[in-house]
Amino acid sequence: MKIFKVILYLIPTILFIIISSARELNEGEIGTRSNPIKIYFTPSVDAKRIATNAKELVDFLEKETGYYFTTALPSSFIAVVEAFGTKKADIAGINTFSYLMANARYGAEARLRIVRDGGETSYRGQFLARTDSRIESIDDLDNKSIAYVDPSSTSGFILPKAMLDSRGIKPSETVFAMRHDNVVTMVYQKQVDAGATYYAPPHPETGEILDARMRVLKQFPDVAEKVKIIGFTQDIPNDPWVFRKDMDEKMKQKIIDALLKFVSTKEGQEALYEIYDIVGLIPTKDSDYDVLRNMLKEQNISFEAFVKK
Repeated sequence: MKIFKVILYLIPTILFIIISSARELNEGEIGTRSNPIKIYFTPSVDAKRIATNAKELVDFLEKETGYYFTTALPSSFIAVVEAFGTKKADIAGINTFSYLMANARYGAEARLRIVRDGGETSYRGQFLARTDSRIESIDDLDNKSIAYVDPSSTSGFILPKAMLDSRGIKPSETVFAMRHDNVVTMVYQKQVDAGATYYAPPHPETGEILDARMRVLKQFPDVAEKVKIIGFTQDIPNDPWVFRKDMDEKMKQKIIDALLKFVSTKEGQEALYEIYDIVGLIPTKDSDYDVLRNMLKEQNISFEAFVKK
């Protein structure tokens, strides 16, 4: 009888151990095969480019850190932000505006910043138009149709839109193409009068274009002749690589060290360049993005509105 009472007393504890063990087997600790570290990429690049080159990054990180990784490409910038809230994303290569949203709502933290050709650690947006059009400057965009990238794209919407608003310029029509290369294509094919994308200076030695027009060169080899730059936005810090707030700090640092090591290799540079046109990574911190926060405040743009459900 006493043994029976003891067993009854222990049943809740035994059940708890069984359930906890089953959950551990199912989910595993983060970084294990059953619960890999999830890296999200900003959906401004062709999915095939990412899928082809992300494997090399994952293989390197797994070998270097001993953790398991997986990658994902969400449908929108907002989806990347929300993935931090649901813990579906542990790390993300994200644009600057989306970072501010992820930081404000979920405490996501910028730890690395991308470096582009020529050692550029900041960038700006550009306005594009056909060379055979009568559009010569930003001021000519009044009552013209314009293509933007995405409602939360920093260089492809937020800053260009703010610039037009500050000058009292009202387009006749605006559309969202969802990717930078799509914007360039729409301008090239005369589907819109103008477009807004990211800018990067030409290659310092070859003069090769490295801005968003580069992404359609294979499809439209004469894009540089047919599509011109008519103006720029203000400078903003380059896109950060962001980590989930409650990830273990030792794990974060181990991954950061591995990423910096990866981009220091020829193979790593080639892979990241194919994914995001990245030539390097540098350490960064949240306060580096205060310049954009202040800019948005001055232009009365609230990123908080984008994260309200």
